[in-house]
Amino acid sequence: MSFPEERLDRALQLGDEGNWEGMAEHLREMLEESPQDAVVLCWLGVAERELGMDGVAYERFKASVSAKPGDAYVLAIAGTGLARFDDPEAEAVLRTATLIDPHLTYARTMYGGHLAREGLLDDALKELEAAVSMEPDDPDVLTELGVALALAGSVDEAVDAFYGACSADPRDGWARALAGLSLVSLGRIKDAFGDLLSAADLRPEDVEIALLAALAAAACDDPDRAYELIERARINAIAGDLVIVEDVTDRVDDGREASEEFLTEELASSALRERLMTRL
Repeated sequence: MSFPEERLDRALQLGDEGNWEGMAEHLREMLEESPQDAVVLCWLGVAERELGMDGVAYERFKASVSAKPGDAYVLAIAGTGLARFDDPEAEAVLRTATLIDPHLTYARTMYGGHLAREGLLDDALKELEAAVSMEPDDPDVLTELGVALALAGSVDEAVDAFYGACSADPRDGWARALAGLSLVSLGRIKDAFGDLLSAADLRPEDVEIALLAALAAAACDDPDRAYELIERARINAIAGDLVIVEDVTDRVDDGREASEEFLTEELASSALRERLMTRL
């Protein structure tokens, strides 16, 4: 069964407005009429993932792929959903999307990002460089290129890509955080401080980045800013975060050298690795 285009458009419009519950409800009604519709299943997975229903969303993406969609965009979305759960089928789904439409930037980007995180860096860079050639100002494309470059050890080039993403979308706190953490890994603490501070401002709920910015502030002889960032982190912290909040506070109390050592030798490298491995 194929639905009138306006019915799906209405669901997608609700998603564009941030009304994920309304989008999901609309799509569930459509799914009752056609339980095997790959497109509806895929977009319902997107809505349910945004609602925090990760396990349910994963099953929607699996069902969408099983319904054998011929649309490269649907396959790319579903394949990305599978990849978030380390499903071994994700690679084939994403590769098929790029074969169906090699000019679909989103498919090339998601496939390249998947390959990078699987350690297939040469192939990943080919996909992502192709995506950049098609959409040179797309922040997601540039972020994924930066991730692949960083994982390949080309951190200076990765910083350039992350800065490109930030220029394309100045509100992109995720790319800004990756830029700052990459600069820390290069020993450029003073340069990193501005980016980590900007990322903390753009991502006020991100306790980890606020604490990393606090350590960078202390390492740059700005303890007042460091304590301000620590208090911001403390306000947003959950119980499990409070230990690291106190650890960072102790290092800032101990001064510049202790803060820089804790930043560079304890926290930043693991934070960078974890964020590089986090899928868009």
